[in-house]
Amino acid sequence: MKHNLILRVVSKFLIPLIILFALYVQFHGDFGPGGGFQAGVIFSAAIILYALVFGLNAAEKIIPQRILHILASLGLFIYAAVGVVAMLFGGNYLDYSVLGSTQVAGQHLGILLVELGVGITVSAVMLIIYFTFAGRGRE
Repeated sequence: MKHNLILRVVSKFLIPLIILFALYVQFHGDFGPGGGFQAGVIFSAAIILYALVFGLNAAEKIIPQRILHILASLGLFIYAAVGVVAMLFGGNYLDYSVLGSTQVAGQHLGILLVELGVGITVSAVMLIIYFTFAGRGRE
């Protein structure tokens, strides 16, 4: 790809804003529209934009594929662990109300952790898929 200066400058300005918006969607998801899935897709879109503008090798230096595999597993582990911890505290699987000092606090903490796990997994899997398809022509 030809090195387009304007595209590089604009993307360097936009990528942090996209990541910031992904964090907003992630942590505001229990109060309004959004949550882990949407935040994961938005975050991975920022990294994909970086890969499109600066190259796949530069993007893989920022987030190597082995780290993405670990993150995908970690997000799934967080999701499952919240359910298991709820069971250990005497509730049902993913019954968040037993996680806090009050039911409302437990619900808030449980949703926050589950959505965090979903966001990490979705973002990592989206990037794994992109890196796999974008890098299939190289050896």
